[in-house]
Amino acid sequence: MIRRAGRTNAGIDALLPAEIAEKAETIGVQKTNLDVLSLTALAVLAGAFIALGAMFATTVLAGADGVLPYGLSRLLAGVAFCLGLILVIVGGAELFTGNALMVMAWAAGKVRLHEMLRAWLIVYIGNFIGAVGTAILVFLSGQYLSGRGAVASVALKLALDKATEPFDHALFLGILCNVLVCLAVWLALGARTTSDKVLAVLFPVSAFVAAGFEHSVANMYLIPLGLFMKAWGPAELWTQFGINAADYSVLTWPVFFSSLIPVTLGNIIGGGGLVERQAVIFDRKRQIVPVIHERDRNLFGFAMFDCVAHGLLSDLVELQHRVRGQVRNRPFHRQHTSNSEHFFDVCR
Repeated sequence: MIRRAGRTNAGIDALLPAEIAEKAETIGVQKTNLDVLSLTALAVLAGAFIALGAMFATTVLAGADGVLPYGLSRLLAGVAFCLGLILVIVGGAELFTGNALMVMAWAAGKVRLHEMLRAWLIVYIGNFIGAVGTAILVFLSGQYLSGRGAVASVALKLALDKATEPFDHALFLGILCNVLVCLAVWLALGARTTSDKVLAVLFPVSAFVAAGFEHSVANMYLIPLGLFMKAWGPAELWTQFGINAADYSVLTWPVFFSSLIPVTLGNIIGGGGLVERQAVIFDRKRQIVPVIHERDRNLFGFAMFDCVAHGLLSDLVELQHRVRGQVRNRPFHRQHTSNSEHFFDVCR
């Protein structure tokens, strides 16, 4: 029997693209059906998880300037930041940038536009709460004072650079960022095990961090942390550590909120517009890509052997066409063996 892809690949191999598309649609529907409280709680967790990844990356970057090559230090920071998305995916939290894949369910007509936008808004607010809340905890803990001010210096520089990024740059950096984030989520959807998911996340996320792309939820942690340090940091932050407060005068809350606009729009375009087009193509393909059931796979092998053994070349060609779904219910015009005959009956 020949079945549609997405319904049979039950082994240990990763899911096929068409199966991932179907899974993404199903998950998108499930997300829209979550109540506000559950969705908010999972979103707060995701914001905190991404903030922890950003905190890890900031710490890894501390002291690297002038010691390690730029690219190598960014790579290490990218690997460290992967912690955030790994926690989100394995822990089942709700991340705004990853939820751009919900466009799959909307494009398939399984959810309505207002349902998807409602879920996005709730998750975005929850991510903001979780990220800013984690920034408060990190500030109160004094962790940013580690390394004789090296962590604080990196955190302040990141906050300033991200808050003052030109609108057009921030928009396109946001697009590129979420292309990679959604590809990481897409690959993780096809994974069978936890280790598969970790490896699926590693390279796309490391790439966007190393390249300096803009992630809206990460910025909800990085920029507020810099604002807290600027407003309430201890005196030694400016005196003993050689950090000049005047250099960060432009870092304000209105600038922070303004900077989120282009990055958020870019994340939506990158995830909801570009990656999903590829995903929808895979979704269409699954209508025409048949998969042979395991019971009939052995029969298929016997049929091919019979065709080759008896020199029935035209039989072999038609056998291949039947497997591909190109020939169905057409009488076989030559004498052939019982195995191939039975297989064709099954295909019908």
